Amino acid sequence: MTDTIEGKNPVLEALKSGRPVNKVLLAKGLKPDAAVNEILELARQQRIPVEYAERRVLDRQSVNGESRGIMALAAARDYASLDDLLALPEKTGEPALFCILDGIEDPANLGAILRTAGATGIHGVIIRSRRAVGLTSIVARTSAGAIEYVPVARAANISQTIDTLKKKNIWVTGIDMSGKTDFADIDFTMPSAIVIGGEGQGLSPLVMKNCDRVAHTPMKGNISSLNASVAAAIVMHGAFRQRLSGS
Repeated sequence: MTDTIEGKNPVLEALKSGRPVNKVLLAKGLKPDAAVNEILELARQQRIPVEYAERRVLDRQSVNGESRGIMALAAARDYASLDDLLALPEKTGEPALFCILDGIEDPANLGAILRTAGATGIHGVIIRSRRAVGLTSIVARTSAGAIEYVPVARAANISQTIDTLKKKNIWVTGIDMSGKTDFADIDFTMPSAIVIGGEGQGLSPLVMKNCDRVAHTPMKGNISSLNASVAAAIVMHGAFRQRLSGS
């Protein structure tokens, strides 16, 4: 299987991360800039072929019809296992911090969540293996390269996965507007997992029941809910700030 990586940042981060790339494709006449020059240099160092084609040819190969003038063909992105994720905090000597996504379907939301996860010390993201978006080229693009660094595991049953984490002494916090507790009052310096519901449906009843606690993001005004990726970003960054300050 081969993945098509589209856009400057996703291609650049794929090369920088050491992901096996078979070929880099550039649009003829693409104006070189710092990112393009770095891509060309990394391709040269890694002995990766670079081919030039008309922009319309690249656009036809693009998943959404817009290649942005640069693409790469790479080995399919592997998913991590739950055991892989659980081993990461032990390697870093940090308390575990995971993000669990209960049915995210929009690739732009998943990409944005991965981008925030990569910037806030999340050890890994867990997604549903069914009725949810996977690691697509659109996810890669919107993650701005974070997909190359943030391990993602798939789970057939999120509730069972939560039970597994709890047995590992990881505190699981669901984020939902029905929660009585402000998420900022939760101690995320402990081994933790943050659970974000899908667009429209939020957390499923069984998943919410299995969480150790359910918290909300405080809001003011006439809007009753936040986009899933925005809610995830607020909570992940809040957990990150707690860990920075140690409280």
